[in-house]
Amino acid sequence: MSREKPRIIVLRFSALGDIAMTVPVIYSVARAYPDMEIIVATRPFFGRMFINAPENVRVMTFDLKDKYKGLRGTLKIARELAALHPDYVADLHNMARTMAVTAWLGLSGAKTATVDKARASRKRVYAGGEPQRQYIDRYFDTFSRLGLEARMDFKSVFDGGDMPEVNTEIRRPAVGIAPFARYATKTYPPEKMRTVARMLAAKGVNVYLFGGRGAEAETLSSWQEPGIVSLAGQFQLEEEIALMSRLDVMVSMDSANQHLAGLAGTQVASVWGSTTPACGFLGFGQSGDNAVSLGLECQPCTIAGSKECPKGHMDCLRQLPEESIVNKVMSLIAK
Repeated sequence: MSREKPRIIVLRFSALGDIAMTVPVIYSVARAYPDMEIIVATRPFFGRMFINAPENVRVMTFDLKDKYKGLRGTLKIARELAALHPDYVADLHNMARTMAVTAWLGLSGAKTATVDKARASRKRVYAGGEPQRQYIDRYFDTFSRLGLEARMDFKSVFDGGDMPEVNTEIRRPAVGIAPFARYATKTYPPEKMRTVARMLAAKGVNVYLFGGRGAEAETLSSWQEPGIVSLAGQFQLEEEIALMSRLDVMVSMDSANQHLAGLAGTQVASVWGSTTPACGFLGFGQSGDNAVSLGLECQPCTIAGSKECPKGHMDCLRQLPEESIVNKVMSLIAK
């Protein structure tokens, strides 16, 4: 169904870091096409990242664990989105649920495009092979296939917009450290990261620790000492991003926090183990020059992380010197 104001549905339901990478792209497309209505379909928690969105962007949320659970829930999502009569559909997820919704909306007359995850070729990146296209570029590619060309037009979610009030003092120079990741093969040994925090504090840097509630918050609380403060588990998502915007540098694994810091407009010293920037997951505004990685012959050995090192040694992280991270952080502060 055509209209004077075209409408596009954008689909992405997980995960936190992946959806964070869609934000700069969606905002850029929205600014390039101010007369187009953009509806982002995602989960309720993830929808909170779309802070200060352009006026033509609307977020619709679907609870996949309750009302929209399973096949019946997927069909319900498809019917509700079809009722909006979209002209375009951009599937930025490319998994069973979004493929089904995209097919339904395509049959209803919408022009569709799905992100290319290059599943057939991405193992070529293993052990120094062909680098993968960065996912932010893949998202732009998806809109391009719909005829919606756009350039990056994003600085941070707070650029020209409101910022949550967070009554927490951040003293400069300020460095955040987010030491955890979903997979062990992407997590720098905690005792080594604690040493990094202490080395930075000894240089007069104010260190702030980021992590989730529960076990992560308990661990990071035990790291506190002069110059090192834990913020873990104390704030809402929007508030954490606001706090990140006050930092000089964020130290993060290949995890969601590097992408949240990117949304805040903060430079990131990213630490890589089983994955590397060649896998395509650098966050917005980041450069491979900011990445800390040993570059072993066996890196990368996985695209998105794994529970165990296939060689059993985890040298990519265990052998990575703390000084390498500290030196990278100090060089970024100097910029």
